[in-house]
Amino acid sequence: MNSRRLTILAVDDEQTQLEDLARLLRGFPSVEEVECADGGQDALVKASGQPFDAIFLDVRMPDLDGLKLARVLRRFSNPPQIVFVSAYDTAAVDAFELRAVDYLRKPVSRRRVEEALERVVAAREQGAEDEGGDGLGARAPSEDDMVAVLSSRNGSLRLVPRHDILYVQAHGDFARIVTAEGRYLLRATLAELEQRWEPFGFVRVHRGFVANLKQAVELRPQLGGTAELVLPGEETVPVARRHVAELRQRLKV
Repeated sequence: MNSRRLTILAVDDEQTQLEDLARLLRGFPSVEEVECADGGQDALVKASGQPFDAIFLDVRMPDLDGLKLARVLRRFSNPPQIVFVSAYDTAAVDAFELRAVDYLRKPVSRRRVEEALERVVAAREQGAEDEGGDGLGARAPSEDDMVAVLSSRNGSLRLVPRHDILYVQAHGDFARIVTAEGRYLLRATLAELEQRWEPFGFVRVHRGFVANLKQAVELRPQLGGTAELVLPGEETVPVARRHVAELRQRLKV
């Protein structure tokens, strides 16, 4: 039987209830780690950055409700198991259609959380058997994973493949995500994205830019020892002088 412990994301816009749920989850020996998100947007950022075995998800939230978030998560290449948590029964039918493994009523009891965790483990192991896997659960992130971003024009949600991203630019409390198709926003810092996406070819090239080197076309020298990185569609990003030598080595130019 698979003994790997669970990594879980708990999501609720009510801080007290979020803390209570996280504390309950951390008390079970089957749980390795519990991350917390205080709303749907925050949950999307965290779910895009790392895989979770399960997401315990509040249904009613102001920025992005749990049902809409679950529909987005279901489109991920390796979706987590969903456990809805709500004070109401009104979303139970929708939860069933979204193949949630459980639906917990608030206030949540320890017994019901334990049952939900058992269902998460069973679903994870069944999925591994169906795919001929080794029972180790969620795979590691890959460059083919989808990243949930916001349209910079109307704020609508969109999923873009990580490998399609050309570069990321600091933009206030957000990061501006640039692809050949358009510009989007992601609530995250450059430092966070640099750390999470480094295995997929993203590197810091300037104080305000992280670039996808797998999309690089050319490194153009500039006056003063700086440079600019050319990307598809003649997109360019500045390269600070201290990064030029390293980029030349990595790009073999």
